[in-house]
Amino acid sequence: MPVRVQTGDFDLTTEVAQLRASNPAIGAVACFVGTVRDINDGSAVAGMELEHYPGMTEKALEGIVAEAQRRWPGIEVLIIHRVGKLAPLDQIVLVATTSKHRGDAFASCEFVMDYLKSEAPFWKKEETGEGARWVDARESDDAALARWGVTSTNAAKEA
Repeated sequence: MPVRVQTGDFDLTTEVAQLRASNPAIGAVACFVGTVRDINDGSAVAGMELEHYPGMTEKALEGIVAEAQRRWPGIEVLIIHRVGKLAPLDQIVLVATTSKHRGDAFASCEFVMDYLKSEAPFWKKEETGEGARWVDARESDDAALARWGVTSTNAAKEA
């Protein structure tokens, strides 16, 4: 399954081995692992809680995978995104893409992560010394998505 939303951690080596095992034509694997930072916007972060709507989130992630596969035919994509309570240094997300050649693997992995960061329906709440705060979408994430020719729904709402 190319998309998983889960509370438990994941093992990068195991996930990549399983992704590669199904296709001997794979010549390249590109991966991105996002982690919880201990500081954000100048405040120490003690933890983070990620919320989502089951079903809706998976459908949105599957749409991201489909768009990447449309742009780079022949790639395979894996997205694992954690939800629930996480601590600094915990893994949040894994995006892995495979292709025959490195260029498509790198580009598609970056595209998926840019798209996911702007468009995936997750809500993040950080615990800081000043109290809990919701993390808003960043303009830089919308700009990263725009370079792929995609307008973020967040940017469209703000316009």
